[in-house]
Amino acid sequence: MDFKKYNFTVTDRFVKYAKIDTQSDPTSPTCPSTEKQKNLGNVLVEELKQMGLSDAAMDEHGYIYATLESNTTKNVPTICFCSHMDTSPDCSGTNVNPVIHKNYSGQDLILPNDKTQIIRFSEHPALAAQIGNDIVTADGTTLLGADNKAGIAEIMDAANYLIQHPEVKHGKIRLLFTPDEEIGRGADKVNIKKLGADFGYTMDGETLGHVENETFSADSVTIKIKGFPTHPGFAKDKMQHAIKIAAEIVNKIPKDKTPETTEKKQPFMHPTGINGGLEEVEIKFIIRAFDTPTLLLLEEELRQITVGVLSHYDKCSYEFIVLEQYRNMKDVLATCPQVVDYALEAIKKTGVEPILSSIRGGTDGSRLSFMGLPCPNIYAGEHAFHSKQEWVSVFDMQKAVETIVYLVNIWEEKSN
Repeated sequence: MDFKKYNFTVTDRFVKYAKIDTQSDPTSPTCPSTEKQKNLGNVLVEELKQMGLSDAAMDEHGYIYATLESNTTKNVPTICFCSHMDTSPDCSGTNVNPVIHKNYSGQDLILPNDKTQIIRFSEHPALAAQIGNDIVTADGTTLLGADNKAGIAEIMDAANYLIQHPEVKHGKIRLLFTPDEEIGRGADKVNIKKLGADFGYTMDGETLGHVENETFSADSVTIKIKGFPTHPGFAKDKMQHAIKIAAEIVNKIPKDKTPETTEKKQPFMHPTGINGGLEEVEIKFIIRAFDTPTLLLLEEELRQITVGVLSHYDKCSYEFIVLEQYRNMKDVLATCPQVVDYALEAIKKTGVEPILSSIRGGTDGSRLSFMGLPCPNIYAGEHAFHSKQEWVSVFDMQKAVETIVYLVNIWEEKSN
């Protein structure tokens, strides 16, 4: 495969997609959680049809399915490539203005519309590998949306390449673009039967060359506290303040079990929101660990913290609600090692050294793996996501396109 003569479209696609506001909303009960995610969906469907993928369509929930038909006589497993359309609710995604910094030379990147937003070389070690490459950022007022519009653009460009180069043999390829991944619902409405794939890959990873075969196992915890309100002028020895009780619970979380103090495979408890007043307060947590027994131990520890605090408030009560979110996909991927092995081989064919790693988070692949679609995660090149300092490299995105093309060809070559 000669990519030197190929006119990559991934950067233009990414810039176009990044400008479309697709922020999801964890407070919304609908699917998708925000209708504006469908604005990008409509663009993608139209582009896919223009490529010749005539079955491309978006369902009522905002999921996009499309097929690139096999061009080989071999019996090749059907492979799915998946990315999510939504951006994080943690940072504004409205009026995103992508900026391309040409021929990066190692300098700090001062973002033009908010000069207090500086992507410092010293704070972003991955920039050291980008000397001479073009870097895309936002303008300092919003996130960029490389998480995960870089992945979408890479899948779209790879499909474009394969259509233009029918000499590259591959089996049936299914494309899946999902809403609401950032709020933990990306796989909620995936129709696995309709998708009809045997194995899958999410394009939602970070650093060039990485394949991730392991995620956190994840639950959410909601603690509802009922306090005892009285008039503050007559509250002595009577008032039991729900907000202050909630603050005590949060303050008792061990300092070595929070995101701020953990790394690699260390677990954590993380409060994500407190809402309410004197009478009633709701605290929301996410709990993360790489194995389920540790996850359950953390939940029990949080429960005991809650019980201990509430034991000092005889007029108050609480609810402790646990919801399963996703589990470590390594348990599934271990049963079909070729899925990961082929991805590593594909990356090596692009001239990049492959690296197998774990995610301190989750992807749609976490859920999809347990829904019957083994699905590791391949790098998309996104960095500092969920922030105004998010950036992505043009070189990395192009290498991700090459990886997809090599990967589907490897599946064909190794099939009968």
